[in-house]
Parts: sequence; C-alpha cells; structure tokens
Amino acid sequence: MSNVVLEAKNITKTFTDGKTDVAVLKGLSLQVGTGQFISIVGSSGSGKSTLLHVLGGLDRPTSGEVLLNGERFDTLSETVRGDLRNQHLGFVYQFHHLLPEFSALENVAMPLMLRKSSQYAEVKQKAEYLLERVGLSHRLTHKPGELSGGERQRVALARALVTNPKVMLADEPTGNLDRHTAMSIFELLNDLRQEFNMAMLIVTHDEQLAQSADQILHMQDGLWQMP
Repeated sequence: MSNVVLEAKNITKTFTDGKTDVAVLKGLSLQVGTGQFISIVGSSGSGKSTLLHVLGGLDRPTSGEVLLNGERFDTLSETVRGDLRNQHLGFVYQFHHLLPEFSALENVAMPLMLRKSSQYAEVKQKAEYLLERVGLSHRLTHKPGELSGGERQRVALARALVTNPKVMLADEPTGNLDRHTAMSIFELLNDLRQEFNMAMLIVTHDEQLAQSADQILHMQDGLWQMP
C-alpha cells in the first residue's frame, strides 16, 4: 500500500495478572493508508481497544513494531511519543473525557495550546471553526456538565480534529449514545474525515456503522478472523 501513515508489524501484547501471563494481541499486522477508513469489529475482550492503544502510542507492544509515517514509533520515549501523537493522531472514545472545569471552546483548544509555538488568537479561531462545523457554535462557553451526551461527543470530535491529525483512532465513539444521535455523530465523523483527508480506524460493535468503511477487519482472541 502506498502512502502508509500508520503500520503494525506482527505486534503482540501480554499482560501479567498475578503469576499468569494473558496474551491479548497475538501477532497482528495492519497498514492504514492516507484517507483510508477501516473499521474493526469483534466481541468484547477480543483485544480491539488494546490494539488502538498500542497503535496510538498510549502503550507499547510486547513484541513487534509500530511505525508512524514510516518511522519506528513504539520504541520512542513517552515524551517523544506524546509529541508525535499531538502532531499526527486524533483520539475519540466512547466516553468523551472532556475536562469538566473548562468550556467547550477551551476543551477543543487544549491540544494546540500544549504546543509551545501556539498563538492563542489562531488556536481560538480554529477551535471556533471546528465547533461551528460540528454544530455547536452556540455552545462555545458551555462546560461539559451543561451539554447533552451527543453534544459532549461532538466537542470531543472537534478536539480530536483541532491538530489536523493524519489518523483518527476512534474507540466505540457512538457506543454511549442513542441510535439517532449515534448515526448523526457517525455521519459527521465520516464527513469530517473526507474534509480533512485523514485516515480513520474505528472500533465498533455496530455492524451497520462498520459497513460504511473501506475495509472491515474482524478480530477474535487477539487475532484477525475471516468474516
């Protein structure tokens, strides 16, 4: 595949539970190309979330390699991985993980404000645009506790996009929402993926949502399975 932005090569992940080793990922390989939309489906406990954490540099694989933009990613220090995440990766979770003491605008602006080179006026303008793009221009000063579940997830989506990521990693982004709101969020996510020309790797239990992807991968017991 040309223009591979995120790649896993034969990665494993083992956790130790007391005296027992639990193998969660058992030698998975994956390539994510520019602008590609991949969905991962599978039962709870199959290793989907662990895979996203390893791909996103939030955890290290026990063995194997993770490459970001063709360069080894998993062996870097936590500080360097954090900087690269901020530059190239966006994350959306089932639960929004917004900071409750900050407004919607401040939550969205936060990833860019962490950069030393940030100019507040530019960051604020970009955050306002994204909140407008997700339909929340009237909620800029509202804190998460003043927003509905769907609105909070839209803020989380805008926050993930504010850095212009090359890859969006989404872990059950609609799993905590009612069906109507879930479909609305998913359609918005797909529209924004195309607008920003970013790749998207989404974990979902929802087969209907998964069908919108360019590629569907089925995961079971830490391995890819034929559908």
